[in-house]
Amino acid sequence: MKLIVCIKQVPATESKLVLTRNGTDIERAGLNFVMNPYDEFAVEEALRIKERLGAEDVTALSLRPHAAQKPEEALRTCLAMGADKAILLSDPAFEGGDSYTTALVLAAALRCLPFDLLLFGKQAVDDDGGAVGIQVAELLGLPHVAVVNKLEVDTQSRCIVAHRQIEGGVEVVEAPLPSLITCQKGLNEPRYPSLPGIMKAKQKPLEIWNRDRIGLEPTAIGVAGAKVNVVRLESPPARPAGRIISGDAVAAVQELVRLLHEEAKVI
Repeated sequence: MKLIVCIKQVPATESKLVLTRNGTDIERAGLNFVMNPYDEFAVEEALRIKERLGAEDVTALSLRPHAAQKPEEALRTCLAMGADKAILLSDPAFEGGDSYTTALVLAAALRCLPFDLLLFGKQAVDDDGGAVGIQVAELLGLPHVAVVNKLEVDTQSRCIVAHRQIEGGVEVVEAPLPSLITCQKGLNEPRYPSLPGIMKAKQKPLEIWNRDRIGLEPTAIGVAGAKVNVVRLESPPARPAGRIISGDAVAAVQELVRLLHEEAKVI
């Protein structure tokens, strides 16, 4: 059984973001980048399936969306956790695209690889789109289950049973292999790379594939092929300072009610 995990490198959540001069992107120079947290659940689940069922191998796959980013670091983390090999899709033609062009590139690369199960994080914490995994499934014609927090794999019947939370209950979905899932918090607890794992990761293969390797025209990908155009990004407005109401409790409550009614207009 072959498993492939698609991951994304994102700015660390504690990073202070600054917009570019034209206001259509963030300044990436100097930012601290990490593996997308939801993708960590996907990597961990793939490793657990391999350990439990004796799967053949786990491959980590990522795309460089901007020249300033170094997804090699996130892929090396996957290898240190226990993945067997990694592939980086890197080409200037890939840069500046949207979720559709990202999915198009990933799908083209996946057509070149054998797999039984594809795993994605449910969304990336930078754009919170949650679309790439599902778009890849559609492009490849695969069954998919999103936001999975429990997964059972049956190699004999070649199917998966995925559980996901819905309002008021749990939805259980069965799908044949090959298929694709997107992983939610609660699916597992990702492991930390061990020192031996980090040392072994240096010896594991990390291939770099460009546009020619996966056979895509430059007009179909990156900025040229994007379906979504970002007009402007804006920082959220600054929160107003809090107010302290002085006086005894009765007077303070009366003043608070007046302010909520007359100024905040929430009651």
